[in-house]
Amino acid sequence: MNTYGRMDVAFSHGKGCLLWDEQGKEYFDALCGIAVTGLGHAHPAVSKAICRQSEKLLHTSNLYQIKAQQKLADKLVAVSGMDKVFFANSGAEANEAAIKIARLYGHNQGIDNPLVVVMENSFHGRTLATLSATGNRKVQAGFEPLVSGFVRVPFNDLEAVEAVANNNANVVAVLVEPIQGEGGIRIPDAGYLKHLRQICDQNQWLLMLDEVQTGMGRTGKWFAFMHESIVPDVMTLAKSLGNGVPIGACVAKGIAAETLVPGSHGSTFGGNPLACSAASAVIETIETEKLSERAAYLGDLMAKELKAKLKDIEAIASIRHQGLMIAVELEQPCSELVGLALQQGMLINVTADSVVRLLPALIMTDEQAVEFCHKLADLIKGWLK
Repeated sequence: MNTYGRMDVAFSHGKGCLLWDEQGKEYFDALCGIAVTGLGHAHPAVSKAICRQSEKLLHTSNLYQIKAQQKLADKLVAVSGMDKVFFANSGAEANEAAIKIARLYGHNQGIDNPLVVVMENSFHGRTLATLSATGNRKVQAGFEPLVSGFVRVPFNDLEAVEAVANNNANVVAVLVEPIQGEGGIRIPDAGYLKHLRQICDQNQWLLMLDEVQTGMGRTGKWFAFMHESIVPDVMTLAKSLGNGVPIGACVAKGIAAETLVPGSHGSTFGGNPLACSAASAVIETIETEKLSERAAYLGDLMAKELKAKLKDIEAIASIRHQGLMIAVELEQPCSELVGLALQQGMLINVTADSVVRLLPALIMTDEQAVEFCHKLADLIKGWLK
């Protein structure tokens, strides 16, 4: 179906941060399939795990014990400090599970019409419930009636959340991205998540964090909530969890981890042996190679290089980052840069019309990071002239 505005290029293979098209042209991938291939392309640990598992068993169904799934759940619980995991196939499905947990939690508290607080300019997926939770009219248009049960407030506005708490007794949870990715790499004020945690605790709400894009080391910590020294009740993961193998996870703690029971939720393919084996290899690699710390270092390096190269350009509104979530915001729409960058062998993305979004792999060398920043800055300066 005509659902994608695809660019006129097809890639044949990749290695690390590099991709090659069918004509043999080389590209630096600073997008990672939108924050998916955090370990780069064809990572040997992931490739070996996939090959080994594919020769043994791909699927049995969740009617039976799945050892690879239990192993992965144990790893996620260990690195997150949370209690239990439900496995799905995507970030949207993981967020669906979170929304269902919130609603069932509310009903268990005697609330007939449980509501979830969500944010303007957020993105949570394209299923009807996650689309309804998303704060972007562009992606919602034409799919009405939307799913009810959401109260929307501005991102990074604690007073707005407090106002909801004071005026609506039906709220049961807050669903928020620690950093808004599709919204333009919007990084909230320090202490935002910590104060949301306090509001949720005061009102017996669940704090649910969509870490589909921020998770798995990308922000310089295992998960973005760790920058605030809090723990959410629910966290959703996908994207780089499988380094390209489709997998989603809804991780929960405390009462949220006990809310779903047999029969209340499920998945045919979720947590199959292949996906879980790949994801376990991802976690082991991030751990042994200290890639969370590496992401923090590389993010600082790239931001420094970009700021130095673009410091005198008035059209640059800001350059901001948290680990390897990097934004170069212009004062004008700049979607043309995507095609121009492709011509010069760089994969980038523009979101929110005027934000160059960079989500490179955590395994870059310093030299690759610096070279890319210089090349991108020269492209931006040339386009602005």
